[in-house]
Amino acid sequence: MTDTPAMASQRTAPVMTREDLIAESFVQLADSLVDDFDIIDLLTALTDRCVELLDTDAAAILLADSEGKLRVIAASNEQARLVELFQIQNDEGPCLEAHSTGRPVVSTDLGSAQDLWPRFAAEALNAGFQSVYALPLRLRADALGALNLFRASPGPMPDADVRLAQALADSATIAIMQDLTTRESTVKAGQLQHALDSRVTIEQAKGMLAERSHIDMSEAFHQLRTYAQDNNCQLTAVALDIIDGTLPLNAITSRPRKHR
Repeated sequence: MTDTPAMASQRTAPVMTREDLIAESFVQLADSLVDDFDIIDLLTALTDRCVELLDTDAAAILLADSEGKLRVIAASNEQARLVELFQIQNDEGPCLEAHSTGRPVVSTDLGSAQDLWPRFAAEALNAGFQSVYALPLRLRADALGALNLFRASPGPMPDADVRLAQALADSATIAIMQDLTTRESTVKAGQLQHALDSRVTIEQAKGMLAERSHIDMSEAFHQLRTYAQDNNCQLTAVALDIIDGTLPLNAITSRPRKHR
């Protein structure tokens, strides 16, 4: 029997191994570190890759603003983002501890963590998460924020996954600080504040798109990212154009066109 072209393609298509994906992740990160790279999109892609590579079901990144208050900068899904917001609003949880101590904070069974974080543990369990790893984003002795990994089952992650997760967290720190290594801490704080303000802009645009298009927030963010990537422009620029009315909302949900 002669193979059809589709059969031949399936037979010869290379299969990406986990090692291939790991290598690709760090190559993509390095390729992204250019003067005009979009920090929000880059860190969101990093949370997505955490879920793809690690024994985890969701991931989120928090950064400290100029006053030291943590804010959500990226998340792999809406459930993780909401749990992180709850953690910040209630000033309780592993990510806050990882940031304040500069050390990993782990709970392999949130059902037994009621004494540590009663409100956070209950909220995370409600969202379907039963264990969590919070890893600091470290710059020398300073912690800029934390990477949170949420798991739907109790028990520990493999040691190799934990080491890779910390490497990804360290890479996220490099992405944030890559152009600031020779500057003063006050400048550093200002640049971090700019990234956090960009996230606020994206949230506003996401809310507008969700409300007008009658879709959920997760789908709205997905459509914003897809439009930005398809049109080779920054996510924050797209969000700003939506807010000021330069970019019609139907341009996001219809066939992508070239963004100005």
